[in-house]
Amino acid sequence: MKIRVGVVGPGDSVGHILALSREYSELEMIPYIYKETKETEKIIREHKTEIDLWFFSGQAPYYYARSKGLIGEENAHYPPLYGSSLLGTLLEAHIREGGFQQASLDTIQESELDILKNTYFLGDLNIHTFSYNEYEPAEEIIRFHKKLFEEGKTEVALTCVQEVHDRLREQGIPCYRVVPSPVAIKLVLRYLRERGQSNWYKRSQIAIMGMEVVHSPSSLEEQHFTYEMKRHELEIKQVMLDYAEKVQGSFVQIGDGLFFIYTTRGEMDIHFQEASMYSLIEEAKIHSKLKVRIGVGYGLTAYDAEQNVRLALQYARDEKASPVISVDENKEIKEHLSESGEEAISYQQRIWGEEWEERFKGAKINPAIVSKIEYLSRHYQKKIVTAQEVSRWLKNTERNSRRIMAELERLGLAKVTGEEQPGQRGRPRKVYELKF
Repeated sequence: MKIRVGVVGPGDSVGHILALSREYSELEMIPYIYKETKETEKIIREHKTEIDLWFFSGQAPYYYARSKGLIGEENAHYPPLYGSSLLGTLLEAHIREGGFQQASLDTIQESELDILKNTYFLGDLNIHTFSYNEYEPAEEIIRFHKKLFEEGKTEVALTCVQEVHDRLREQGIPCYRVVPSPVAIKLVLRYLRERGQSNWYKRSQIAIMGMEVVHSPSSLEEQHFTYEMKRHELEIKQVMLDYAEKVQGSFVQIGDGLFFIYTTRGEMDIHFQEASMYSLIEEAKIHSKLKVRIGVGYGLTAYDAEQNVRLALQYARDEKASPVISVDENKEIKEHLSESGEEAISYQQRIWGEEWEERFKGAKINPAIVSKIEYLSRHYQKKIVTAQEVSRWLKNTERNSRRIMAELERLGLAKVTGEEQPGQRGRPRKVYELKF
């Protein structure tokens, strides 16, 4: 199956990319041409379901799309502009203009320009630069070139943005466009091919979704082996069977109150994005009157995926709330916290080494909780914490977090640095420094 690549940019740039992509038979290149950078948003919103990866003609449309939250590093790329890309444009401008000493240039970084000057002799040429890292509106770039030209400080404008090139030309300013080199474009094509193949392989991995009934003490005593409980479980089986059909999976009941659906990672990822797993929890509760938890395991083999779904359910049991937890083939744990499917935290079980493994054997704390606190500490960029803050991170009671922090202190992973008074009443809270 071919990898569908959406090529976004001005007509000439897109045509150049398509011409160079002919030798990559694994890629199906689909052109999307715009006149102004802001049209990128409409293109992606209308066609994102048809495309596997995006190839942007340059920095401007790529970072414009990133600023709108439409793409990420994992599914889009663009050919960077190096100093060598500028050399051909300088030569063309020099010939057409009959020589010049002053020019303005946007986008390309100062460091790339320095490399060019150190590599090639450019004589007395002076280049005024407008470098930026991500996206800059065309109006700002036009203003930069126009001001220098009108003040007599430049004779020629060199731009990397088609819209800027066209507008400056319309205003009678000599302007030449810098485009990515064929080598840079081919490097991106190669990268997209490898990324696409990797994604297809990943999507075909085995995924197992597990649903487990959350028993209360009363339900365990009164209903666990009653006909009423079996009727409730039949309702859950009906919900799971419908969901198995939706994800093109195979449904299996593993034991009392435990159900698995075997499918592929590609199918599960789609339904994570649609947040249908959260509605599944509610649907199961409405039909069966039982509370459930969900875990998802991914693996290269069915055995690995099953081990990981059991691990995910184990982590879900430790959570006061009911997040959907997934564990992938690298043992990365992800907690999907919101019904939008967008809010998530991920962390890995840390490899502590033999000495620490021995210490944890006698500890009253799960190493996974320690890894989660370490991740959240880095996420919030906080090393100084109280048990109250940790309880908000872990969504548990402050009493439980005090116990966790005391255990971290005993293990040497936290140190008491002082106390704080929460108000006029109450005991002072210990302030800890995390020592990860």
